[in-house]
Amino acid sequence: MTMKDNITKKLTEAFAPQRLDVTDESHLHAGHIGHRPEGETHFRVNIVSEAFEGKSRIDRHRMINELLAAELAGTVHALTLKPQTPKEAG
Repeated sequence: MTMKDNITKKLTEAFAPQRLDVTDESHLHAGHIGHRPEGETHFRVNIVSEAFEGKSRIDRHRMINELLAAELAGTVHALTLKPQTPKEAG
């Protein structure tokens, strides 16, 4: 299982998103700190879930970062997050 698949699986199980897009952007960070030649270090996550209703932007980020703590402590160097409620996503 790739890191992208692992992140997708965990987010799906935890937040039952209406929409989820996990993009490996590691190739855009070649030469930067945390980059590895094999990739799977930098990800962009766009997620729409009712689980974020009533939560601040910071709380939403914390929820995701806590869920992916093992990945962030390992090979994932950076996550760019855009968590939204269905109402916000339109």
